[in-house]
Amino acid sequence: MIVITGATGALGGATVEHLLKRIPADRIGVSVRDVAKAQPFADRGVRVRRGSYDDPAALRDSFEGAEQVLLVSQNDPDADGIGLHRNAIKAAVAAGAQRILYTSHQNVRSDSPFDPAHEHAGTEALLAQSGVAWTSLRNGFYAHSLDWLLGPWQQTGVIAAPADGPVSWTDRADAAEATAIILTGQRPFDGPVTLTARHAVTFDDIATTVTELTGRDIRRVVVDDERWLADKIAAGTPEPLAHMLIRFFHAARSGHFAETDPLLAQLLGREPRTVADLLTDRISA
Repeated sequence: MIVITGATGALGGATVEHLLKRIPADRIGVSVRDVAKAQPFADRGVRVRRGSYDDPAALRDSFEGAEQVLLVSQNDPDADGIGLHRNAIKAAVAAGAQRILYTSHQNVRSDSPFDPAHEHAGTEALLAQSGVAWTSLRNGFYAHSLDWLLGPWQQTGVIAAPADGPVSWTDRADAAEATAIILTGQRPFDGPVTLTARHAVTFDDIATTVTELTGRDIRRVVVDDERWLADKIAAGTPEPLAHMLIRFFHAARSGHFAETDPLLAQLLGREPRTVADLLTDRISA
């Protein structure tokens, strides 16, 4: 059995959908905080059990019989993420899982300006110490994040943001599909693997792309870090989130998200979706 955590979220849910296309439903389990939200999976024959990273006993029960467990990284910026992931890893080991997979992030470094990288690095260290086979899925920066970072460019004709750097923006749906392929495939992936789009692009590149797509002159304007941060907070962005976002720009312009890898395309058997594809969807919506 393959057990997926976070299955009522976007990444976990999409992964389960792809698994259902590849293996029988009775070989899939989900570990979720709210079993009612997972009822559509139960209706299709998926085993649904309650499990929460802050409840080790429930986790062990939800992982029962699992050969593989996919741990979708927690997303509460105020939580002790490494501690929660430690609970999940211990529960998977106690349940007898033969392999633990974890949704990490590209270029995990403990010295990264981008705070989530520290949590991913700490969790990967725990996986390496777990005593079971493990795979860290170092997904590229999810492309839907551009909806927050580019600002209201369609209304203003301007992409106004701090100085950035090349980022291999990756479609979350592609990452979910690749995860299902890895879970059901015969090729073992040990340790970290990088799953990114083919190319890394800057906001300057994106301005050029949307100019070509829309026929409008979309300009890229570099905004001072402190001004951008103050404007975001004044517009209602929670302060901790605003600070995390500004540190994304710090990391991007230091090249932390510039890495690309062909593995995602190889797994999918096609080219991954691009930033141009995402922007085309937004323009036509």
